[in-house]
Amino acid sequence: MQKHSRHFKRRIWYILLAVVIVIAAVWVAVCSLMKTKDSSTAVFMQSYMTNSNGTVASYLKDKPSTDPNIVAGREALSESLGLSMQYALLSDDPKAMEQQVQLLQTYFLSPQHYIWWKLDASGHAQVNTNALGDDLRIVGALLDAYERWGQTSDLAIAREITDTLWAQNQKQGYLVDYHDFVHDTSSDLLSLTYVDIHTFQRMKQYGLMTDEQYRRYGDLLQHMPNDGTFYPRTYDVNSKQYNYDDTINLIDQLILGIHLAEYGQSPDQLVAFMKKEFSQQHRLYGRYDRSTHQPAVDYEAPAVYGLAIQLALRMNDRDWAQQLYERMIQFRAADGPYQGGYVADGDTHAFDNLIALLAETQLQQTQ
Repeated sequence: MQKHSRHFKRRIWYILLAVVIVIAAVWVAVCSLMKTKDSSTAVFMQSYMTNSNGTVASYLKDKPSTDPNIVAGREALSESLGLSMQYALLSDDPKAMEQQVQLLQTYFLSPQHYIWWKLDASGHAQVNTNALGDDLRIVGALLDAYERWGQTSDLAIAREITDTLWAQNQKQGYLVDYHDFVHDTSSDLLSLTYVDIHTFQRMKQYGLMTDEQYRRYGDLLQHMPNDGTFYPRTYDVNSKQYNYDDTINLIDQLILGIHLAEYGQSPDQLVAFMKKEFSQQHRLYGRYDRSTHQPAVDYEAPAVYGLAIQLALRMNDRDWAQQLYERMIQFRAADGPYQGGYVADGDTHAFDNLIALLAETQLQQTQ
């Protein structure tokens, strides 16, 4: 009788264990489904902002280009490619990352191993220049992908791109905004938003940048002035001078603020201004007069809120990030043909949607 009792208890224990395993498996499946559920903005981008060759169109509306230096219509930017790579990493999606790398190799990477900053909708380049900030975003994504998934070709491509940057894109010992690979001329300026500390850290980690080179860019951030609220936009590598704009683009300020936070320097004055502005006006405008701190435009941009969310999360201020998110999604179509898109007057720019998508994903991952 005692033996039968022990056998019965053992059977009950096995049944309970099986139930627990089943519940756990169901929970993992549900979490996985929730994790892989596409954002409505991601669906919009795939449905309406993707050219037939897979590149991201800059605008929803098609419009012919009248100036090779200005993006128009369905032209594709290296900027969008880098942001799409970052989204693939955030989504932990190696297949999506592989697709973006294929687009890089097929369309954006020139035979001279520099990245064309702009392509037409069919994937052909009509320009001879790169854009340093986009290059570094792409290199950083490639190195992050290599660290996560171990695809050696990602490291090899990153090395090709950085070798070209060091050989052609430097002036006075600094990487500069662009190089014209036909006329062999370079900018005299380094936009401070391009001092991408995260990418530089990865480059140093994988031997694509020396300790001395890394310190040089860290010093640029560390010794950068502040007028009490705002930061300069560029550094002139010839005169060694920091330069302010009279009208401040808040997107530039936010990207720079994120780089500062990544370097361990908190952009407290900039954040204090934005929090006060948001508290009083319940919005952030795209541009401000540097001297008066008054809005210089009457528009808001989803990318401003998206970058502000990313900065808030970087500074562990989730409450403010949530407030910014609630304002941001007021510009997102809740229904209709363009559901999920940040569309106004029948058009939208890829940058606004991609930055908003990255911010939304990061915010959800902190829950």
